[in-house]
Amino acid sequence: MTQTTEKSQVSRRDILKIAGVGAVTVGAVALTGKAQAKPEDVTAYFKKVGGDAANASKVTVDGPEIAENGNTVPIEITVDSPQTENDYVKTIFVAAEGNPTPEVVTFNLTPNSGVARVKFRMRLAATQKVRAVAMMNDGSTFTGDKEIKVTIGGCGG
Repeated sequence: MTQTTEKSQVSRRDILKIAGVGAVTVGAVALTGKAQAKPEDVTAYFKKVGGDAANASKVTVDGPEIAENGNTVPIEITVDSPQTENDYVKTIFVAAEGNPTPEVVTFNLTPNSGVARVKFRMRLAATQKVRAVAMMNDGSTFTGDKEIKVTIGGCGG
């Protein structure tokens, strides 16, 4: 049995052009279709992790009032807790309302942590509220938040 094949008229250059156009199209869709969490998404996330009935006390979210560079915004979360065997912060959940997904980070603490304070840097693309819920070892929860204004190029945008 003999088999004949026709030589393809599509060159390697044509294939690269098609692949390039496809990559640009996918990239454009990805950039324009940014999903951003809404305040109700953050509330739903905290409800899922058990922090929906949190008391608005004990948790301090600190960061700059205005962040000129949203790529590395320093955040510090402090919970007023003695961190003893009988009374300590077990988990700190952090969420942001303008993130693609609400959850930013989760910290697990023990009485050996000494203090209930965490510091980290996060990326903020726009002005948004950063919220935290602290879950105590007895299951009670406390919350705090801070709105951070992100300027574009230091121009107050």
